[in-house]
Order: sequence, then structure tokens, then C-alpha cells
Amino acid sequence: MRIKDILSPDSMIMELKAKNKEDAIKEMADLEVATDIVNDEDAFIKSIWARENESTTGIGGGIAMPHARNKSINKARVLFAKSKEGIDYNSLDGQPVHLFFMITAPDGADNTHLQALAKLSGLLIDPDLVEALKNTKTPEEVIDLFEKAEAKKDEEDKKAAEAKKAKEAAKAQGTSDDDNKPLIVGVTACINGIAHTYMAQEALIKEGKKRGIEVRIETNGSEGVKDKLTPDEIKRAKGVIIASDKKVDMPRFDGKHLVNHPVVDGINKPGELIDDIMGDKADVYRASAQDKSTESSSTEKPGLWAGIYKNLMNGISHMLPFVIGGGILMAISFIVENYMGGAKTPAFIFLNNAGNLAFAFMVPVLAAYIAESIGDLPALMPGFVGGYMASIVNGQFRVNVQAHATSPAGFLGGIAAGFIAGYLMVGLKKVFAKLPRSVEGMKPMLFYPILGLLFIAAIMFYIINPIFSGINFAITHFLNGMGTGNLVLLTTILAGMMSIDMGGPFNKAAYVFASGAFANDPHSATAAILMAAVMVGGMVPPFATAIGTTFFKNKYTVEERRAGVSNWVLGFSFITEGAIPFAAADPGRVIPSCIIGSAVGGALVGLWHVGVPAPHGGLWVSPLAGNIGGPSHILFYFLATIIGSIVAGLIMSFWKKNVKEDPNE
Repeated sequence: MRIKDILSPDSMIMELKAKNKEDAIKEMADLEVATDIVNDEDAFIKSIWARENESTTGIGGGIAMPHARNKSINKARVLFAKSKEGIDYNSLDGQPVHLFFMITAPDGADNTHLQALAKLSGLLIDPDLVEALKNTKTPEEVIDLFEKAEAKKDEEDKKAAEAKKAKEAAKAQGTSDDDNKPLIVGVTACINGIAHTYMAQEALIKEGKKRGIEVRIETNGSEGVKDKLTPDEIKRAKGVIIASDKKVDMPRFDGKHLVNHPVVDGINKPGELIDDIMGDKADVYRASAQDKSTESSSTEKPGLWAGIYKNLMNGISHMLPFVIGGGILMAISFIVENYMGGAKTPAFIFLNNAGNLAFAFMVPVLAAYIAESIGDLPALMPGFVGGYMASIVNGQFRVNVQAHATSPAGFLGGIAAGFIAGYLMVGLKKVFAKLPRSVEGMKPMLFYPILGLLFIAAIMFYIINPIFSGINFAITHFLNGMGTGNLVLLTTILAGMMSIDMGGPFNKAAYVFASGAFANDPHSATAAILMAAVMVGGMVPPFATAIGTTFFKNKYTVEERRAGVSNWVLGFSFITEGAIPFAAADPGRVIPSCIIGSAVGGALVGLWHVGVPAPHGGLWVSPLAGNIGGPSHILFYFLATIIGSIVAGLIMSFWKKNVKEDPNE
């Protein structure tokens, strides 16, 4: 689609009557309604002002780009308006606005429309074009200017693509000198992802060319991530520029000089941002341990198992808020039931229902975001539906949040649904890859959702649900029928795994196993015991380091003793990562000691049948300790944690050598 297709003489005001921002927006909105671009003027104006209240769209240089994307819009269109005198629009540079581009995109705008909008936004970086637009007299002149600018940009893009191809060929032959050229990488993103994202990208790239610096920018716009940065590019880059108003995938930039600014600074201050990187003024970015645990440190393409783990973790990270929030509210409802009036009190009914509602989304969200990690946004809906189908019995529209359904596919079925939906969408993309460009917009709006839903529903109904419902039933039956000996063995293993990598794959595997059993049947006494075991296992490492640094000061450095103080609170809250600095400094002693202590604590949980019907919370949820509906085990829950922590702390501290620093420093 060309830019002229989103411009129209009917959507142009060559001289605005308005004298202020409010009247200007109203005057442009009136024309949008009159030309059938907008079907609900009040809703449209409200959405325009909602965006303005986030940050002004008066980007400076006499330009404003108010924009919206919602159900009140019928067509993708750019309304062009001029004001010879200029209007005070609260612009970033404080100057009046002379040129207005009101960008509209319906909820269902296809990629071809969005690409045209992005290209138009990028052209407005050219000061010659902006000056020429200010001098136009007719709508036809405006369209002609954009057509010429677009043709020029297409030619530049073609040459850039040829140059990139030549560089890749030279690199493959070992004759490229790219590694000796300065490179800056970056990400641009704005809230709606329609205009500012691409203007910032264009501004940074152009500024880099002026200075003889290669600039590679990844955009996170309304089409999703485009021009994605490669690990090799990030590794070679002098630094990173983030010009974004929303969350960006940051851990991959660990260890790089990085500046982080709003997207408008990428448009208006590209030179300053580049100078900060090239002049070594930018701070070095350090990702948190938790963030880095989900990222591959290798610059090579991840292997099969690394890819599976990454996709699974994407689902689990999005699922956890539902598990934790829903699980803890359900757990609090049990306190109300046991101590504050029984199951008929309004407080119990409200809390239990709220928790159950959150739990109802757990498996669908897990499956949806596994699928999205594999097949991008088009895979999200099939994954969500597949996860929902895993939560019900075929033929019954009832989610298994209370284990009333006789044989749902459950947690394991949801994982299978996510991977199937993701790879199903990858396959559909390959099938439709060679369709004519004229039907490109039909793929995300028609082909992918209809065929994705049809195939995942059939696969779940006829294959996955029958198979995994039997597996799920067998596992649940086995866990609920375990004797004390087998239960102690299982809780010992799970708790010990929590300390192997303290937030890594082993830790996550143990937690997911326990939370999966809990999700399949939140009322299961065995599931509550498994949750207690992993929480005790996860609390032992920070508590062990806190004990060691408090009572064996001559074995720890000043920095470690300071960190040990905060680990009392982290341990109490089931935040295992507090022990990571100690494990990184002395893995040969710290990790084995913590594994032993966690395993001891887990064994005591199984031996004493300590259950905690909550998926998180550490010792803060100790009032819940006990088998659901049974006697309280608060004391035993504390004892298992304390004994395991003391065992780990003593082994670790006796094993370590004295430090040379003054312990009284």
C-alpha cells in the first residue's frame, strides 16, 4: 500500500479556523466524522485526549501527530491540516504547531495500512519536506509532495538493501571490515506504535549516517517487533539507545553502555543520544539475576532444548501472577473459613470466588504465551483456546478450577496445547508465505485466526484431551495415594532442586511440578505438601547465608555480611535469589551446602505432612500451614525451615575458610 492510499483530498484542512488545541482537535474530529472515517466522535475525541494526557503529540518543529486506534474508527487514514499562524499545542519544544497529521487506525487495521502509516511518519523527519508542506496551497500539492518523498525513500531503501546484501556476502567471504566500524544499536517504541516509533528510528539512523556511524534500530510498533537486533549486532555494538515509552526486552543488553529515554527524544535529540554513547557518557546496563535467568547468554542460535525451555518459561512467567494472586486469595479464604465463621460467610465466598476466577485463567494463559513465544501474536488466540480446552472435559464448558471435572487434560495438556498452537502457526505462516501481496492483510485478520482455531480445537478435542486426561488423572491419583515413605522422597528431591541453581531451570522445574499439582487440585492435601516443600527448599539458601554472615563473621567479607542482613527478609518472603551472590562467589561450598539443607527441610515437610495451600508467600502464609481442613502445622512449617537453614548455614560456614578482612570493620 502506498502513502497516497491513506491520504485523501477529502481529509485535508488547508487552513484551520481553530486558535487553540481543544478547538483544533474538535475541528479535525468533525471532518473525520463527516468523511465517515470515525463513527463515534465523542469516543474518538476521548481517545485522542487520553493519548495527549500520556504525553503531548506535539513533537516539535511545528508538527503535531494526534493519533488513535480503536473501535470508533472505520478506516486507516491520515488527516492533514495546516495553521498559518500556528497553534499553541503544548509541544515539546514550546513552539506553535503549523502542521497537523491526525492518524487514525481501526482495531482491525491490517499490516499494509500500518506499514504505510509508519512510512509516512518516517518521512516527516526530512526538514525539506516539512518546509514544503508548510507552503502548500491545495490538497493535490500535499499528496504530490508525499508521493515524491516516498519514491525517493523507496530508492534509498533499495540501495540500502543492496548494500546490506553486499556486506553479508563480503562477510561470508571474509573480506568485510564491518567489525572495525562503529555500530550503535537501539530500540524505539511508543504506546500506540503508529507514528513516533518509526520517526525515532528514522531520525537516529539519519543522524548516524551524518556522523559516519552505523545505527541499527529495532522497532516495537503496532505490527510487532521489526528489524530485530541479532546477538552478533548487540555484541559488536559500541552501545545501546532505548527510545521507548513502553517495556522493552532489556536483559540481552547486559554489560553494554546504554541510554534510556522517551521515544520523543529519539525524534528530537538523536545527536545527543548518539554522542552519549560515542563519548562514553552512558552508564553500563546490568540486568537483574532473575531477568538474565530467562535469557540465553550464547550468541548462537539456541538448541532444541534451550528453545523449548525459553518458550515454556515465557508461558510460566505470564501464568505466575494468576497462580500467585489466585492461590493466595484462595488460601486467605481458607483462613476465613477455619477461623472466622465458616464457608457461608460473605468474606469466604468473595475471596474464594476471586481466587478461583484467577485460577480459571492459569492454564489458558500458560498455553497462550507458550504459543505466542513460538508463533508470535497470531498464535496467542489458538493457544488460549487450546489451554481453555485443556481445563475442561470434552463436551462440558466448565473450567476445572476446583477439580470437579472428571478428567481434564489439565496443566500438562495446557503445555501441550501451547506448543502445538505455536508450531501450528509457524506452519500456517510457511503455507501462506507465497500468497500475493494483495491479500497480505487477510492473513492476520482471516486465515490465521480461523484456521488456527479450527485446527487446535480439533487436535485438542480428538487427540490431546483424551490422552492427557488419562495421564493427568493417573498422576493426580498417584500423588494423592502416596504413602509417607514415597512422599518424603518426593519432597526431599523437590526441595533440594530449589537450591541447585536458585532461580534457574532446576529451581523452575521443581516449582512448576508442585504448582502444577496444586493447579490440578487446589484442595489436595498432597499438592499442599508439595507447595510447602518447594517453599521451604527455596527459603533455605537466603536464610542459610543470613545465619552464616550473622554468627560466623570471620568467614565472610564485609559486602557479604551486608547482603546477609537483607537475606533475613528475602528468606522470609521465599525469594531464593538473595543467595545468588554468595553462590556465584563460592559455588563449590555454597551450592552443595544449600542443597543439603533444603533437602533436609523438604524431608521434614513430607515426614510431618506439612501442607501450605498457597503457591507463594514463604513464611508470610504460615497461618495456612496444615492439611486443608485439618489441624494447624504452623510450628512444623517453621521448624522444617529453621532446621534446614541451620544445617545449610553450619555446613557452609564450617566449610568456608576465614577471610583476611577485619571482621569488625
